[in-house]
Amino acid sequence: MSCIEKEEPKQEIYPTIIVGIPGEEPKEKPKELVSSSVAASEKIDLENKGVGPIKTVTLEAINAGLVEKGQEIFKMMCTACHKPEKRFIGPAPKGILLRRSPEWVMNMILNPENMIKDDLLAKELLMEFNGAPMANQNLTEEEARAVLEYFRSL
Repeated sequence: MSCIEKEEPKQEIYPTIIVGIPGEEPKEKPKELVSSSVAASEKIDLENKGVGPIKTVTLEAINAGLVEKGQEIFKMMCTACHKPEKRFIGPAPKGILLRRSPEWVMNMILNPENMIKDDLLAKELLMEFNGAPMANQNLTEEEARAVLEYFRSL
């Protein structure tokens, strides 16, 4: 007699969203959890201000001094995950203000943990970018505003 190892079939594991209470029949998923055919990074939502301290941002002519400061901050704190003009670990900031409000962008910079927890679009972006959450770099509001100004210049 010979001993033959039987190879178990490989199972692919996919993340599952469970809606409901354990032991009860699952309920229909809320509409906000149903995926759409448009990638989160391409969705346009200029009304959403996000979750965080920034309620209003007034944009005027681009401030070259703020752009320079924002570019320095971006190079030092953000380039491990973001490239200015192309997708990387996180989305590219070029053109972001054509898709997001300035308040949303600043709140994402300042408050990524709560944005991922409480903002639907931030949750969708997290899933689109392989579950890699944005790190909180603990920037001040002034630094985040400078980064926003740099994004405007791209």
